[in-house]
Amino acid sequence: MPKKTYFHLSEEKRGRIFDAALQEFATHSFSEASINQIIKNADIPKGSFYQYFANKEDLYLYLLETVANEFAEPLKHEQEISQEADVFEVIKLTTREFFELEHIKPEYIEIRMRMEVDTNEFIKKIRKASAERYTKLIERDKERGLIKPDADAEIIVNMISSFSLNEYYRNKPDVQGYLKKLDEAINMIKEGVTVGQDKEIGKPGRSNNDSRG
Repeated sequence: MPKKTYFHLSEEKRGRIFDAALQEFATHSFSEASINQIIKNADIPKGSFYQYFANKEDLYLYLLETVANEFAEPLKHEQEISQEADVFEVIKLTTREFFELEHIKPEYIEIRMRMEVDTNEFIKKIRKASAERYTKLIERDKERGLIKPDADAEIIVNMISSFSLNEYYRNKPDVQGYLKKLDEAINMIKEGVTVGQDKEIGKPGRSNNDSRG
């Protein structure tokens, strides 16, 4: 997190630093993002950056926390809907709400999507922590008898994340088209892993040629 000296800066100067960091991380992977470029775009003395932040990781975490706090109120009822809805409905509803927020900045979405493919170890840890909330919901749904016990939670989350990333860039900037495709994909995945979704054909103990009459 930022050092105390950062919060002693004027709101205008803090805004310049934040916006410069936002732009840099939205257009580059974490490894490629340049502190020097952020310093240049924020128009601050080169030596002053480390008076405000310990390193690039520190700045990135501050950026993520700031964005998360900004959307905490609009998305706060995720906990409410997750009490009753299954994990698939939670993902669909919260994703739609995030993309349809009136004041959302394109950079927020770009940073989120870049995280999905970044191979940097620091980002991979953040991505893993983010995915764990959904794997926990999947395990909860197994206990509720909604999802098959042998369904792999990590594979389910990875499938949804991969499809989400591909469809976002394929449909960009058509947000509604992206959300529609994502809903369809999640529904297909849901059909394959939820209890009671087995088809008559292919069930254990019954062949395709089995006929009753």
